[in-house]
Amino acid sequence: MKTCLWALVGIWLIGLGSPQAWAQTPPLGGWVFEPSQAFPEFTKMVVTNRDGRLTGVITSQWYGDLPMLNLRIDQDRLIFMIDNGNPRLTKHDFVARLEGGDLVLTGRLWDDDIHATAHRAAPAALAALSFPTYPLPPPRPVADNGLARTPPMGWSSWNKFAEAIDDKTVRQIADALVATGLRDAGYVYVNIDDGWQGARDANGVLQPNAKFPDMKALADYLHARGLKLGLYSSPGPKSCAGYPGSYGHVEQDVKTWAGWGVDYLKYDLCSGEAFYHTADTVQAVYQQMGEALQATGRPILYSLCEYGRFDVGSWGRRVGGNLWRTTRDITDNYAAMSKIGFDTNGAPHNGGPGGWNDPDMLEVGNGGMTLEEYRTHMSLWALMAAPLLLGDDLRQVPPDILSLLSNRDVIAIDQDRLGRQGLPVQRSGDIEIWTRPLADGAVAVGLFNRSAQPKTVTVNWRDLGLGPHAELRDVWRGVDLDAASPGFKGEIPAHGVILLRVGGLTQALIRPLSIRANS
Repeated sequence: MKTCLWALVGIWLIGLGSPQAWAQTPPLGGWVFEPSQAFPEFTKMVVTNRDGRLTGVITSQWYGDLPMLNLRIDQDRLIFMIDNGNPRLTKHDFVARLEGGDLVLTGRLWDDDIHATAHRAAPAALAALSFPTYPLPPPRPVADNGLARTPPMGWSSWNKFAEAIDDKTVRQIADALVATGLRDAGYVYVNIDDGWQGARDANGVLQPNAKFPDMKALADYLHARGLKLGLYSSPGPKSCAGYPGSYGHVEQDVKTWAGWGVDYLKYDLCSGEAFYHTADTVQAVYQQMGEALQATGRPILYSLCEYGRFDVGSWGRRVGGNLWRTTRDITDNYAAMSKIGFDTNGAPHNGGPGGWNDPDMLEVGNGGMTLEEYRTHMSLWALMAAPLLLGDDLRQVPPDILSLLSNRDVIAIDQDRLGRQGLPVQRSGDIEIWTRPLADGAVAVGLFNRSAQPKTVTVNWRDLGLGPHAELRDVWRGVDLDAASPGFKGEIPAHGVILLRVGGLTQALIRPLSIRANS
């Protein structure tokens, strides 16, 4: 081993020269990391120098084999970067330094400081840590599963509970959905996001962790109450929170979930982005899961979560998807919510019965926005024909929040069977006017104020392209207005909305809106 090592060093010295630059032997060759380190769980590193060209690969339990980028030597340090497939990742230098006979690696990935120790390894030890790869299916369309003819509605655990979710809490949320009337309003999916997964048994079957002692019993509990169970996984080896993903176990996992009685799957790219980071591979890995879900014969709604990459709306249906995330994760503040809702809400022509643009889950009730801002949140999602997945703690929902979530007129706009996504027809400063045509010929009209100050807005129906109509309803206030009026004038609260339903129309929406806004 020593002879081979010094031979490699000799090659490097011939190729690069300047031996005076070295304080000690460069860390070439193969290394195995101690298993005690956390994310991203590096397992081995191999660095070679042939004819003056330095190359290396570092292997992670999260991301597989990663080329060492911009690899260089500075005195006694080996410096490099890695790319885990996320285009937003700020790339930091990793530094490997010999300390005694060990290799000490330091660096930063995401928000985590990395510190790992490795030891020189023989070829057999390196081979034992080889990371497996698996084939992907050739492109082919996945049949429509017949689900999600209107946008899915339900509840998801992540926004409020993150990983701190368990069987007892899910059952209590289910009971709250029934007791509050939200189930009867349409919120039927109860989705356990990241954090339910345990270990795989000797046969590779994924088990739930100790917080979920019996998934089949939990599914039965939900089904008995007219609700449906949703779960979460990733095409990578690890979920976003570090639990086992479905990498290498797709068909096996799907059979397990179908046996439990699962009705919904959110498939989050997470660590899979290191393996599947081109349009073709991302589509293929989501197709693989779509085919596996259909093969069970159980109706399982399929949610694609890959953050809008590669124009996912243009191919989401083709891989079996019923909804597809169009954005990065939402957070519970007006700036994040409004940026998603107003500015990055997915191409409208991609959404419709069976497949929907998904601007992420609702934050309504989690405390980071005002009541008016939450009203804007719900109005935007309804006009966009977006899935409505609650994210608050329904066991202690305040009356004003419950009123927002259960407004049947707003839900009816979201769930309209025509499935047409609304659009902004005018943007003028802080004022935006959106319209959405509905199946019965009515039009939903949203008047939004993005300013931190109240605004008075005057709308002329003729300028909007609307002829005489028999009905005019203020959806949030729940009152009918004077339909004979030639227009509408009202004050919109700061960051607020007025949502109208204009019905009994005798003329279609034909031209952009002209508006007048006053402070």
